[in-house]
Amino acid sequence: MAAAATSRTPHRAPRRRPSTARAVAVLVLVAVAALVPLLGPSTALSGTGEARAPGTAGITFLRTVLFAALCVQLGEVYATRLARRVPGAPLERAPRSWAAYAAVAGIVAALGLASVVATGNLVPQRLSDMDLGGLYASRDGRLALLEVNAFVVALLCSRSRRPSGAALPLAAVIVAEALRPHPPVEDSALVGTGLTLVHLTCGVLWAGGLLQVLRMLRLWRTSAPEAGAAVLGLYARVAAVLFAAITVTGVCSTLRRMPPGTVLDQLTETAYGRTLLAKVLLVAAVAVLALVARRRLRRAADPAAACSPARWEVVALGAVVAVSALLTALPLPIRW
Repeated sequence: MAAAATSRTPHRAPRRRPSTARAVAVLVLVAVAALVPLLGPSTALSGTGEARAPGTAGITFLRTVLFAALCVQLGEVYATRLARRVPGAPLERAPRSWAAYAAVAGIVAALGLASVVATGNLVPQRLSDMDLGGLYASRDGRLALLEVNAFVVALLCSRSRRPSGAALPLAAVIVAEALRPHPPVEDSALVGTGLTLVHLTCGVLWAGGLLQVLRMLRLWRTSAPEAGAAVLGLYARVAAVLFAAITVTGVCSTLRRMPPGTVLDQLTETAYGRTLLAKVLLVAAVAVLALVARRRLRRAADPAAACSPARWEVVALGAVVAVSALLTALPLPIRW
């Protein structure tokens, strides 16, 4: 018995390492998500002479939660559809769904943002500060209510026999987020809405899809490693297209906000520009990690070799989500 116990000991230690690495990755992601709303606004606005709007940190946090909820839910739908294209993928052994939890988080975040709109874009201090009826009278109010209702429908879909039906209400949330920063009085509002729509959709599928694909790969690493590798490879090919679309729409949106002759100055002298620069650097880091993961996937016999950089890619994408939320709460750059 003692010999048997001794022989089992070396096999237990390696199993703890992946869980430890995942725990560290989750802690890093949570820390970044918390620090960006707390420190991001003051850091970005420091020395710019721009005024900090009330509740910037809270709005940033709520939008981070809302974007993360979109990523988790749509990522599950997207990754499942990719897996269905792989012969032999054990879809009956899919990872446990997080969609319901994400939908609840989305409802809470959307309600918080709706309360801000109901208070005239100020953080409410008491219930009497909010004009709930006024939400129906303004464009921003109607969009906020649309997001709340969409997440409620997505929650109901996640508990139904067809959880993929949540894609439709979640698409409505993305449309609302694309319409919100581009009011009709803006020059070429339709163009701006279209760019934001494509940019946000591709970003959500990129981040959420990778998270779910890695969960599949981890669950199938012993029972169906070939299927897991095939799903990751299929995701990698589509992710290249998503990255190209994100880059193009991001550049076009930047040039709409900042005329070409002022981009370099505004990237360092305005809060919006500084945050945008931080987002660009993070996306560049994500691209490098993606290339490393794809190269390992092609060359390594074990698809698990690509998981390490891909996990850090998810963490970096989480930081991108938080920085993107901060961008929505900062004052827009002045068109010089």
